[in-house]
Amino acid sequence: MYEPSVCDFPRLSVDELRIDAISHEDVTRVVQYFQRNRDFLAPWEPARTSGFYSEQGWKRRVLQLMELQKHQLAYYFLIAKQDSPTVLGVISYSSMMQYPSYSCTVGYSLDQAAQGQGIMRRALAATNQWLFDNIHIHRVNAAYMPCNARSAKVLEAVGFEQEGRARDYLLINGQWEDHLLMAHINPCWRPKSAPSP
Repeated sequence: MYEPSVCDFPRLSVDELRIDAISHEDVTRVVQYFQRNRDFLAPWEPARTSGFYSEQGWKRRVLQLMELQKHQLAYYFLIAKQDSPTVLGVISYSSMMQYPSYSCTVGYSLDQAAQGQGIMRRALAATNQWLFDNIHIHRVNAAYMPCNARSAKVLEAVGFEQEGRARDYLLINGQWEDHLLMAHINPCWRPKSAPSP
């Protein structure tokens, strides 16, 4: 269910989860999330500078993300329980295009302590559906390292299908890594009706 926030960014609810587009008041929460999961996420993410784990770095980043969200060029969602401020995961949509591809790319991560509870599966399904229903997205692209079995299960459960393999696709933790390419196609996508003359 979509509820407009103060700055008209999406806020979604799924079961006991709250999934909100990032805003100014989230800086400390997101910094705590990445600090807490720094070692856990390192094998699956690009090498990070020290600024990535600082409040000052995230103040600048959140300003940029909010501007992109305002123009529907990117979205950065934080996942939490309804009754807790603690960030359990993040979902980011980037490279958002309208005509002619109507596509974007998704990335995500989940707190080490929140694994195995279906949290990312439910959150990703909800945010994908929100993009399909509200931003007119036809195709969401994703990629994961072949050794990341958890990510494979999440993507398949949400409706992504494998389309290929990309060699040396991303520089992850200092090493070029192959990735399997996935896509989730909006089955209900229709062209927007032409404006009246």
